Amino acid sequence: MTLYTPPSPHIHSGQRISGMMLRVMAALIPAIICYTWFFGWGLIINTFIAVLTAVASEALMLKLRQRPLRPFLGDGSAVLTGMLLAFCIPPLAPWWITVLGVAFALIVGKHLYGGLGYNPFNPAMVGYVMLLISFPLEMTSWMPPYILEQLEIGFIDTLKMIFLNHFPYGLTIDALSSATPLDAMKTDLGLNKTVSEIMESNALFGDFAGTGWEWVGNWLLLGGVYLIYKRIISWHIPLAIIGTLFVIGSFFFLMDPDTYPSPLFHIFGGATILAAFFIATDPVSASTTPKGRIVYGIGIGIIIYVIRAWGGYPDAVAFAVLLMNMAAPTIDYYTQPRVYGHARGKD
Repeated sequence: MTLYTPPSPHIHSGQRISGMMLRVMAALIPAIICYTWFFGWGLIINTFIAVLTAVASEALMLKLRQRPLRPFLGDGSAVLTGMLLAFCIPPLAPWWITVLGVAFALIVGKHLYGGLGYNPFNPAMVGYVMLLISFPLEMTSWMPPYILEQLEIGFIDTLKMIFLNHFPYGLTIDALSSATPLDAMKTDLGLNKTVSEIMESNALFGDFAGTGWEWVGNWLLLGGVYLIYKRIISWHIPLAIIGTLFVIGSFFFLMDPDTYPSPLFHIFGGATILAAFFIATDPVSASTTPKGRIVYGIGIGIIIYVIRAWGGYPDAVAFAVLLMNMAAPTIDYYTQPRVYGHARGKD
């Protein structure tokens, strides 16, 4: 008799995959509201585009692979991928950026490997890295909150900017957008400015990270705690990522505070918290053993800091997650828990 074991994710709490995905989406909602408050309607519009593209791409690939539509479309995995990728795309990015990124994530990052449970890489990060490498200008044009406060840019104006490339008041995307706090910090440090000088002279920065970004991070953190409380994810990966960044960031900050920002800047200034709770914890592409999850999270934290401090990309979350996705099978192989009843030191 052959025992068939389906691929991961394996859920032991009695929940269905669709229930798990819905809880993750619900945990994102407070951060989406906060994001919209600080950065305008772009995220809502991008999320709508991303979800439609994700469902259409999923349906297309299921049809081509001769798989039933209803059970796979109903599990919510495609919708969650679209929401996560929309969260990472600049709010004023052209509509085709979102469509290309989400379609690539679902078709190449997920279905060409066999669909849910078979993909070795996180699909949302596959789509994001493709966009970042292929369209660096569009992917680095962010509208800071202080500009949004000065200009009355409503929902219709945002729609025109995203779909028609029509900007109000005769402005251009260059006039409305700026770098992210991580990018601005990295650029100004290269001009021999100190960390304190950079943060005090630029309205982009808040108390310890970027204005708006730090508040979005707070709500993502609360959403992540909710997921741990509901046992949708375990605490190992988030704690390992955030703890590693805090330890390394504290070490270099104490050694040279003029050159290295505080650890809180690294935790709340980019996509660290989003990755720690919502992306790196993907049950398919992440490590699955308790010890392996800690090693996996530590690896992501180290890679994020190394690339941010000495690499070419200000926010290295996507690269760190994909690199550790490749290492996850080996990590699991060497961190398997001891089999019950197996005596130590004996075969």
